[in-house]
Amino acid sequence: MALRLREVPLTLTEAESLLPRKVAAELGLEPQAIGDWQIVRRGIDARRKPRILRIYTVEFSVADEAELLRRQGTNPRLERAAAPVLPTLVPLGSRHRVLVVGMGPAGLFAALHLARYGLSVTLVERGRPVEERVRDVRRFWTAGELDPTSNVQFGEGGAGTFSDGKLTTRVNHPWTRLVLQTLVDCGAPAEILVQAKPHVGTDCLRRVLVNFRTALRQAGVELLYQSRLSGLEYAGGAVRAGIIDERGAIPCDSLVLAPGHSARDTYRMLAEAGVALEAKPFAVGARVEHPAEVINRIQYGFVAHPALSAADYALAWNDPDSGRGVYSFCMCPGGEVVNAASETGGVVVNGMSGHSRTGSYSNSALVVAVRREDFDDADPLAGVRFQRRWEEAAFAAGGGDYRAPAQNLLTFLGRGRGALVSSCRPGVREAELDRVLPPFVVDGLRRALPHFERRMRGFITGEATLTGVETRTSAPLRILRGEDGESVSHPGLYPAGEGAGYAGGIMSAALDGLRVAEQIAVKAGKRE
Repeated sequence: MALRLREVPLTLTEAESLLPRKVAAELGLEPQAIGDWQIVRRGIDARRKPRILRIYTVEFSVADEAELLRRQGTNPRLERAAAPVLPTLVPLGSRHRVLVVGMGPAGLFAALHLARYGLSVTLVERGRPVEERVRDVRRFWTAGELDPTSNVQFGEGGAGTFSDGKLTTRVNHPWTRLVLQTLVDCGAPAEILVQAKPHVGTDCLRRVLVNFRTALRQAGVELLYQSRLSGLEYAGGAVRAGIIDERGAIPCDSLVLAPGHSARDTYRMLAEAGVALEAKPFAVGARVEHPAEVINRIQYGFVAHPALSAADYALAWNDPDSGRGVYSFCMCPGGEVVNAASETGGVVVNGMSGHSRTGSYSNSALVVAVRREDFDDADPLAGVRFQRRWEEAAFAAGGGDYRAPAQNLLTFLGRGRGALVSSCRPGVREAELDRVLPPFVVDGLRRALPHFERRMRGFITGEATLTGVETRTSAPLRILRGEDGESVSHPGLYPAGEGAGYAGGIMSAALDGLRVAEQIAVKAGKRE
């Protein structure tokens, strides 16, 4: 057993090797009394800028733990350390066949987990392997040639492949460590195990996916690329097979559906098959992009420091008149704005960062809540039509060649003019964002930005650019499921992840995939 001390501070110039001395001084011990120490959490405290502190949680051993705990009984930051316990999966010996649809985080982790239980797993993906997908996306960003089957949204790894690779979540789940450790085993940097805000970065995540693919195959998973789910076979009161590309059927006892939030043709197929769906809220807005030095100066009080990466931020304001939330989303420090279109004739933007976050610009979505009553009807697919309407408007405003419409932040607010500078590829075209966003979104952003300026002095600047539109913040509908994880209308169908409406980001989607896999394993074990 070891002890754990939280909130141990270091300045930016102090070496981490000083941590045992810091721990000993606080606990009234000699430095040599601290043994086997290790960092288990690392974060940043920027509340008293420019005096930035690095904050650590340290595990260590001492000769007499019980005596130290007795003497430090009033210290709320000292506690016994519990080692993370990862699950040991015992093969079920079952012949249960599982078809997993979608190679985003939910599908990847569900497939690996089920295979480790010894079940027969086939994993299909409409897009291409990540190496080919990267080439397809680069061609789109350089030449404006969109491949609707292989792009920022579709392909191995899901939409998160071209993102900042954030691994934070509000879900407090004991298997968070399992997700992180699996990624590390597949080549992610070990530092994600201790970072307060872990992220992988798009460059590192692509390498991790190649190793994850190897782990899946070693576990016995059959992988099929460029294989789109086009229908369901339903017999005997349950889903019995998935139809692939309107021709072949893959029989299964359970079907995990993790389609991603942009699989609009899948949503339509489910609606036509009578699967229970409901429209859900999401958010719409634009990407705001600043020079990274501007955000660093606001958040840190200085431009840069070798001990710090590019600064991040999180902003939120609730409009008292409309009741709508306005907030930043998927902030990408030292990153770039990317064109994330997946349909011809539409433009949608997102953000992306490398692992080092060393880009010259930092960006974030600024979005306004969209309610179900904003749609034109009660159809579960109404949110899809709402998104598409504004994406097509953005395509037209950008010139019809996949350049994204953009506007200087001061111009958008009617406070003057400034240069139009954007990292977005294949490019931007100056346009009035009033033409490509719903009026309530435009109004919400204009009302919220002065509040954001009070939180972050210097946020409103002529150096900032807004690029539109950001519509894919989350799935526009939910595939309804019960407590057992199964579709409430189609037993044997297990909706999972962000595209099913049950997650928001890489980590929560992976956890939801594991959750669904566990429910299938319970079912398979009972059957056997």
